[in-house]
Amino acid sequence: MYIKQPFMWMVAALLMMGGTALTTSCSSDDDDTTPAVNPTDGVTLSCVKPDYLKEGDRVALISPSYFTPMENVEKTADVLRSWGLEPVVGPNVGKVVDGRYAGTIAERVSDIRWALSDPSIKAIICNRGGYGTIQLIDQLTLQELKASPKWLVGFSDISTLHGLLTRAGVMSVHGTMSSFLANGGTDASSTLMRDLLMGRVPRYELPAHPQNITGRATGILVGGNMCTFVPNLGSQADATMGRDLILFMEEVEESMHNIDRQFNILAMNGVLERCKGVILGEFTDCGTEFTYENVEAMLRPYLQKYNIPVLCGFPAGHGDVNLPLVMGAEVTIDVRQDGASVQFNIDGETQVVNTADVTAAKTPLARRMQLAGKWE
Repeated sequence: MYIKQPFMWMVAALLMMGGTALTTSCSSDDDDTTPAVNPTDGVTLSCVKPDYLKEGDRVALISPSYFTPMENVEKTADVLRSWGLEPVVGPNVGKVVDGRYAGTIAERVSDIRWALSDPSIKAIICNRGGYGTIQLIDQLTLQELKASPKWLVGFSDISTLHGLLTRAGVMSVHGTMSSFLANGGTDASSTLMRDLLMGRVPRYELPAHPQNITGRATGILVGGNMCTFVPNLGSQADATMGRDLILFMEEVEESMHNIDRQFNILAMNGVLERCKGVILGEFTDCGTEFTYENVEAMLRPYLQKYNIPVLCGFPAGHGDVNLPLVMGAEVTIDVRQDGASVQFNIDGETQVVNTADVTAAKTPLARRMQLAGKWE
């Protein structure tokens, strides 16, 4: 007999086997039932602050993701010298593998280890994001990351390294990189990052935003670029496993529906249940396929049900202004009807920054997308 439907072929095969079939059971009597995990549970995050830099300190320049032209690296080295610091370029910086990567996985890991293990190096600045740090997660151990705490600076794809360091117990700086420092290092994003590394801690004052949700909260700052840190959920780079979080999110040239998808992945994994507050950064050149006024308007209805403060429009991410944030630090956000503030609860000299007064030269769209690894 010729049986046309695939289902009937399966039935026929089972009959030939004597009518027996594999079964699964969802019975509560099964001995191997895995208990559900309470989404409000989380690990305790406690990060040390690396020593602030002083004149003459050595700073490593490394490329953990996509390659950066050596011309940019050399210009950044000149900027660091003008700040009174001594730049040291990673041994593998300048290499190009498979058209985009700044070296093999082993070479990029080797440069991270080199910078961490050299006691004369006091800070690490990443040259560029793009893509590739997810490949490094299982190549590094939390123990080696915390063995010699030192500042690491970067954003975009470097969000993975921020997650690793926060889980290891070391603060880091979500801030500008060589690709932008090479422009001269005199813009506010660069000078505020320099000041932070040298002990002048910003306290940000922001104007009101129509999508803000008022309230005050204190927690540990985690997050970064959504399409970078969300795929890391469940790995050792997942700082959102912590409790009492202030979650920072930004994106560049992503569709609204993909941002919605990433957000719902966070929600379904219980991350929002562990948040005390949320900071929404720049959503640069993101999609407009829906009729929402902006990404913040799309996310606000989701966030309202958590009864936590939400600060919108923080100038950090892939826009022209990218103000530094201390990842892994305890931070207090105060969102009011007339504005908002962000204060890092770490030692250092406080520097008040009114974000409405911070401006920057416009970066061409094609250049922003190239640096983010979206275009070539």
